[in-house]
Amino acid sequence: MIIVAASVLFTNNLARSLQAEEQRNMAVWAEAEQQLILADEHTDIDLALSIIEGNTTIPVWICDGEGNILASRNVKEGKHGVGDHGPIELRIDETTTQYIYWDDSRLLTQLRYVPYAQFSLIFIFIVIAVITLLTGQRSEQNRLWVGLSKETAHQLGTPISSLNAWQQLLADKYPDDEYVPQMKRDIERLRIIADRFQKIGSEPDLKAENLIPVVENAVSYMRARISNRITIDDSCFRETERVVLLNAPLLQWVIENLLKNAVDAISGQGTISFDLQESEQEVMIDVTDTGKGIDNKTQRRIFEPGFTSKDRGWGLGLPLAKRIVEQYHGGKLLLKQQPGGRWYDLPYRP
Repeated sequence: MIIVAASVLFTNNLARSLQAEEQRNMAVWAEAEQQLILADEHTDIDLALSIIEGNTTIPVWICDGEGNILASRNVKEGKHGVGDHGPIELRIDETTTQYIYWDDSRLLTQLRYVPYAQFSLIFIFIVIAVITLLTGQRSEQNRLWVGLSKETAHQLGTPISSLNAWQQLLADKYPDDEYVPQMKRDIERLRIIADRFQKIGSEPDLKAENLIPVVENAVSYMRARISNRITIDDSCFRETERVVLLNAPLLQWVIENLLKNAVDAISGQGTISFDLQESEQEVMIDVTDTGKGIDNKTQRRIFEPGFTSKDRGWGLGLPLAKRIVEQYHGGKLLLKQQPGGRWYDLPYRP
């Protein structure tokens, strides 16, 4: 910006100096025209002609008293009107006066645009630099996500294997114990979580599967773990089949995250509802709750990694869900707000 400001000041000063010089030149040119008009057979007109012919850059118009153009010089063909400078009176005789108008030379006109060209180049450079910086930061964040996910999956692998072995020993020793099957289900849940983190850390495989059982499995898991004062209405999925490209473990993770956020938004009794819509190119699931909604300030940040409006939490659930939907499934995860509730759109292209 300092370079542009200095360039503008310098160029403007140079342009004013050049304009003043052209004005003086036109005064001399007008005087040469006047001498040529008043010359007789004894007058040496070589100097006047030399001055008149020497003007090869400044556009000039000679007009009568009514503004009609009588002659012009250095004017582009097709240009209408006269220049912005003048007039200089040109006395023809005692009763006739003509007027000289002129315009800035091409050099002066180009000089005025130099600062704008410089500013445009600097602006383009700044935009490219910012895009490069943001792209680099995003790539670094992506590498951090991948590394964190793989390391989490790796760290979970050893204790899960150990727990699985201990559970098997307990099942052999206490085959009738009612808590051992529950322990097995919890260990299986840990294995699923580790598998999800492993898939986040690498490019997941998408398969053509029926979307409905995947969503209903996530709903069934959450329904057993929330208050009986909260009702989940998934009746839109009954007797329905929608085959899309998806990764089932990751998509279930998205649905669970959305349901957890909906449960947190409901104070006491409420309802979480699903709605299924389909077009030629996509399938859209709306998850709506009767909770308190989200204020405008929070809406703009809910997908930022690390941001949370809760007293406890890491602020990674919705950012991970958005990454899974948009980067891995080619869809969109959007937040909409309306009085009495909110919902998320998850379009999946078949």
